[in-house]
Formats: sequence, C-alpha cells, structure tokens
Amino acid sequence: MSQSYNICFISGKLGDVDGVSLEADKWMSALSSRGHRIFTVAGQYMRSLDPVPEEQRLLIEKLSFSSPRQQYYESRIFPHLQEQKHVYSDKKLNALARELEQEGLEVSELIFDFIMENDIDLIIAENTNAMPMTLIGASAVYDLTQRKSIPALFHHHDFWWERSRFSHCLLDSVLDTIMPPDNISNEHVVISTYAEHILNSVKRVKPCVIPNTEDFAHPPVRDEYNSHFREDFGFAADDILIVQPTRIVPRKRIEDSIRLVSLLGRKYPELSPKIRFIISLYPGDEAECRYLDLVKQTAQREGVELHLIYERIKAERCLIEDKRCYTNRDVLVNADLVCYLPLWEGFGNALLEAFAARAPVVTSTYLVYKTDIKGSGVKPVEIRDRYDSEGNLIIEEQVLKKVYSVLTDTVEKRMRVDLSFKSAAREFSLEVLHSRLEELLDFYGDEIRAGRRRLQKTRQSYYV
Repeated sequence: MSQSYNICFISGKLGDVDGVSLEADKWMSALSSRGHRIFTVAGQYMRSLDPVPEEQRLLIEKLSFSSPRQQYYESRIFPHLQEQKHVYSDKKLNALARELEQEGLEVSELIFDFIMENDIDLIIAENTNAMPMTLIGASAVYDLTQRKSIPALFHHHDFWWERSRFSHCLLDSVLDTIMPPDNISNEHVVISTYAEHILNSVKRVKPCVIPNTEDFAHPPVRDEYNSHFREDFGFAADDILIVQPTRIVPRKRIEDSIRLVSLLGRKYPELSPKIRFIISLYPGDEAECRYLDLVKQTAQREGVELHLIYERIKAERCLIEDKRCYTNRDVLVNADLVCYLPLWEGFGNALLEAFAARAPVVTSTYLVYKTDIKGSGVKPVEIRDRYDSEGNLIIEEQVLKKVYSVLTDTVEKRMRVDLSFKSAAREFSLEVLHSRLEELLDFYGDEIRAGRRRLQKTRQSYYV
C-alpha cells in the first residue's frame, strides 16, 4: 500500500472469543503490519489489544451489548425479547425512535471528537450496522457516515433479518434505514458469497467479499502449556474428548451434537465409557440462559457426560487463582473430534480454527459451508442439513461409521485433517486477508483521501 491511514474500529465489544472480535483482531493486526495506525471505539474491552495502545482506545459504555440503554431499547423494540408483551401506540414508537436517534447523536459527537483529535481517516464499523446488539452504536455510526460524511467500511458478519429473535421489529423502518445504510459513498464488506447476494438483493448494495481467515502459517500445536489440558480438567490420557468449540446459543444446535455423541456411544459401546463431551465457550450475548438449561437437560436425558469449561477459556493464556486458563485453540489441539453442527452460521470461525489445529471435524452442511467452504476441498465428516418434523438433525448410520473410523483409524484421521488443513490454508489464510484488504483500500482510496481533505477543512474551524 502506498498510503497509510489512521483507522478507527468501532464495535460494541472487542477482544473477546466470539467471531466478530476474532476477525476484528485479525484485521487490526493485518492493517497495523501494513503501516496503518489503529484506533478503537468500543463499549467493552475484554482484554488489551496488541496493535492498539491504551491512548488509542476509547471506551463508551453505552455501546456495550449489555449496557442498560441497549437492554432498554431491545426490550421495547423486539417483541420476541419481551418477557411481558407490550402494545405501543404509534406516538410512543415515534418517541422511542427519536430517543434512540438523540442518544445516537450524542455518542456520535463523542466519537467525532475522537476522530478529530487523532486525525482519523477511516472508520471500520464491526457489525454495528448489521446486528442490533448495539443500537446506540448503530445510530451513532449512521450519523458519522451519513451526516458527517466520515469515510467508512462496514464489516458485516451477519444480518438482523436472519435471526428469528429480531425478525419482528416495532421500529423496522429505523433498522431498514441504518442497518445497513445504502449510501454509495460507503464501502461494505461481507464474509460470504451468500451474504453478498442477500445484501445486494435487499439493499441494492454491491459489497466486497472477504471471508473469515485463520493463521495457518502459525497453527496451534501441542506445547508445554496446553499439554496440561487433560490433567487440569481431570481427563485421562485415553479419554475421547469430543469438543463443541462454540458459544452456547441456539443456532449452534448443541442438542444435535449431544444426540450425535449419544448415538455414537450406543452404536459402539466400547467407546461410550471414554467419551467426554466438552463445550468450550460461554452462553452467548443473546440472553440464552434458558438454552443452557436445555443443553444440560438434553445431555442428562441422552446419558452424555457434559463438561462446561468456559470459565477457564480466554482470548489469551493466563493464570487465574493459580489455575491455567486456555484459549480455544488450546482446546482444539487436544480434541479427538470437533462437533460443528450449526443450523445457521455467518461463516464458521471455529471450523477454520479446527482445520488449523488439525482436529478431526464432523459438520452439518449449513448454507455458507455449502456455498463458500466445501468447495475449497476440506474433508470433514459431513451431515446433510436435513431435519425431522421435530426439528432434530437427521443423523444417519453411515455418519456414525465415518466418525468411528476417524476415532479409531489413524490413517483415515490423518488423511482428513491433512487435506482439510492444506485446502483451508490455500483459501482462508491470513495472506488472503492481507491481499484482499490491500485491494479494498486501494479501491476505496479516493474516497478516503477526499474524506481526509473534508476533515482537514473542518479541523481548521473545529479548533478555533
């Protein structure tokens, strides 16, 4: 890149183990390595960010997914999230929309001050205007990009109309306007060709596709630290560790993973006493405590030994009360099998991590897997995305045979994990990310430089 920029990422949360945080980390690292200075604005920082010194970070708690103001708007705008159903008059809804807009304007001014003080050239909005998990943030970013004409890349990971809990919105005209905006001066990035098609169809916006990526040049491996994983959690050396490497949210269909483990143990009783089913990440940012209860009940009913270890799985290795905490990558290198059976997924970050860790995988053929991942040549055990009348994934006997082969035949296992590693590394490496980002910023460079000139003029009067 011939130009270097001051770039500000805006998100409800950064530094966590969810897909949006992980991809934002990779983007920040890639852009920083290319000479750009990185700044961030977030409602919550789960850890320090390597490319971003503290003085280049701004915390605005109203942007957090769990902030009282976010919960206030969610509980009124989305009927599916209301414990008690409320009926609002048009007058009250209009007042609510004005209230959200006003709070967005106030936060926009805070961010704008940060932009002016740090000579920021470009903002990258990380899912703020795709999912209503930071509604004030979405309103603020909308104001920054549409009224103040700040150059922006909108990095969309998934869209609000794809989630059932957001499908009924009492302020759908507001969301239609700001999620995402369709101003031609902005650039949009999506993570799959399916999302490209949907955004083009719904918004008449032609986005750029940059898939989720993974560091295949430095993959997770067994080392002195993570070799303690089994003993730290009380697992024996010959236990069969079947890992669900995701957050505990309904669309991950963890109950299907539990049923798969149960069916496997019943068909091959010699394996059953050794199987340990592990969920590595936490109940998600989606108010899903009841789903965790469902997962526990399903495991008990199916006779599956369930291990919830998320309290000791962090974005970085650390010690808490003298206990080792691990990353999800550490978990994956210790897995004998990874279960990944989502009903819906924006892409599949955990899937790429499993391929990089050379862990055997059984996956459902969810939509984006079929459109964007399968064709790369990866070789997990596949379960067709077919569901019975009760909504359960149909798990055929041949799937159990393939899983058994992976667990007991080292040649079969090696063939699958090596092919998946090589194929995924070719299509979804960090080198791919660097190349796509370079092309994107070169393409969008004229607008960034025009924005820089506009802001320079504004600064002349801003500090008078």
